[in-house]
Amino acid sequence: MNFSLTPQLESFVRECAESGEYNNASEVVREAIRLLKRTAEERDIKLGHLREAIAEGDDAISRGDSYVFNSVEDLDRFFDEF
Repeated sequence: MNFSLTPQLESFVRECAESGEYNNASEVVREAIRLLKRTAEERDIKLGHLREAIAEGDDAISRGDSYVFNSVEDLDRFFDEF
C-alpha cells in the first residue's frame, strides 16, 4: 500500500520516529491508524447512545410523558420543584 503525506505530516512522522519512542516511520503510521480506528469506534458507540436517547425521548413524548418549557423561568421553576 502506498500513500502520500503532506510535507508537514512527513516531518512529524520523522520526528516521532527519531524521538526514540518508535523504531521507524511505519510504527508511527500504524499507531496513528490504530488511534484513528479507536476514535471512529468511540464515535460510533457515542452515536449509538445518542440515537437510543433520542428514541427514548421520542417514546416519552408519544406517551405524553414530557414537559414543554417556553422560557428559562419555566425551566428554573421545574427544577426548583425537585
